[in-house]
Amino acid sequence: MGSQTATFIILFIYVAVMITIGYYTSKKTKSTADFMLGGRNVGSWLTAFSYGTTYFSAVVFIGYAGQFGWNYGISASWVGIGNAIIGSLIPFFVLGRRTRLMTNQLNAKTMPEYFEHRFDSKTLKTVSAVIVFIFLIPYTASVYNGLSRLFGMVFDLGEHGATIIIILMALLSAVYVTLGGYKATALNDFVQGIIMLIGIATVVGLTVQKKDGFSEAVQQLKEVDGTGNLGSLFGPDPINLFGVVILTSLGTWGLPQMVQKFYAIKDEQAIKKGAIISTLFAFVVAGGSYFMGGFVRLYCTLDPNESGKAFIETVNGKPVFDTMVPSLLNQALPNLLIGLVVVLVLSASLSTLSSLVLTSSSTLTNDLIKPRVKNFDDKKQMTVMRVFIAVFLVISVIIACNKNASISTLMSYSWGALSGAFLGPFLYGLFMKKATPAACAVSFCTGVGITLIHMMLFSMGISAFDGVKQAVIDLGCPVNLLSPINAGAFTMIISLIIVPVVSSFTKAPDKKIVDEAFKSIEK
Repeated sequence: MGSQTATFIILFIYVAVMITIGYYTSKKTKSTADFMLGGRNVGSWLTAFSYGTTYFSAVVFIGYAGQFGWNYGISASWVGIGNAIIGSLIPFFVLGRRTRLMTNQLNAKTMPEYFEHRFDSKTLKTVSAVIVFIFLIPYTASVYNGLSRLFGMVFDLGEHGATIIIILMALLSAVYVTLGGYKATALNDFVQGIIMLIGIATVVGLTVQKKDGFSEAVQQLKEVDGTGNLGSLFGPDPINLFGVVILTSLGTWGLPQMVQKFYAIKDEQAIKKGAIISTLFAFVVAGGSYFMGGFVRLYCTLDPNESGKAFIETVNGKPVFDTMVPSLLNQALPNLLIGLVVVLVLSASLSTLSSLVLTSSSTLTNDLIKPRVKNFDDKKQMTVMRVFIAVFLVISVIIACNKNASISTLMSYSWGALSGAFLGPFLYGLFMKKATPAACAVSFCTGVGITLIHMMLFSMGISAFDGVKQAVIDLGCPVNLLSPINAGAFTMIISLIIVPVVSSFTKAPDKKIVDEAFKSIEK
């Protein structure tokens, strides 16, 4: 049996299982509460796997692992460790209980609805809903981009073939989310999580084994650039590596598709178990992905005359990072295992996509349409949500078909805008009674504003700001301090500073509103 035939068979079985789960859960989805939050009765294992599979997708496995592995070598593994501890373990304990109790007390099903009831502001609800819809789109596009890269490698597809793959993946994710909503995504996430754990462990082992074991592979890595930095503990650029850790780890605290997992969890015991399970999951999946990516220079080269490695072309003087991991896999894995990797990345991506489209469609329907339409019952809400799922996916596919934007850039702008806007307001709203609507509004404007300015001035290469880049170089700092990654990390840190500062001199919501929000927590 040929490798492509085996891959098609594995894919067919996988797709059949996903659709079956969607059909099964559709029978249990009777209301918008079921569709959006699984009836707020999701256990620890499903919550933990749903959190982890939403967190990690083709963006990490294909885009980030390749880029940061190339730039930082084995020290890229710190990103995976940060994702496990800062992005998974701590949020469960810090945010989990309070989020579950307060959102339940306020009857908030989405993050914009939380802002409305917690801060007594319909304006915050409307603005945040628009931000969610707009800035989840580039993240979704980055996931499709990663999928198309891998499928293009496996099936030797041209540009049109990759576009067809993107469309097919969008249809698949739309089918099972539309059928079963949150319950379908949670159950599918569990199955997909098992596949991811097995797949990552297999790929990491073979990547190192192909280079004669861990010690020999690290030694080869140290010799690649002659400095030894790529094989060192903190790598050649610890400052920018820290920016990556902040963006990809702290970012989860303010992302609606991530914190919404705590809305739906069953009880406090499930939160504790979920924290351990999700952390171990992140160590294996994220840690394994970045660890594997640390060895891409042993498999890829920018020198067309160097034999034994895949030649990576450059665009505008920069290597095409998104092609590196597919090239590594093509060399490190036996042909018959390529099908496992395809399903691994597909599992990671579809689980993330399902959460993104569900978050976006439910936010628009619940927070923008419902307040403005009379007699908008459950049946109509679910119909409109399903329509928005289709709209969201169509826009994402159009963006993903543009190969000029890298996976990491799309994700960085998405996370930077969303978490840069929401992190401070959401976190302080759970803990600080004096947090004010004005502080939230300033955080929204700052997070989105910095992201848009960075997109226009730096990513589009506007020459008037070349002086800014030169000033950074003159200070002795690398110019990539101005990267979308560091811009996103900066917005998050600023959000954490803005909210308490602005709240100190602006008016808090009415005391009755605040007391009602904290009632269940103080019990």
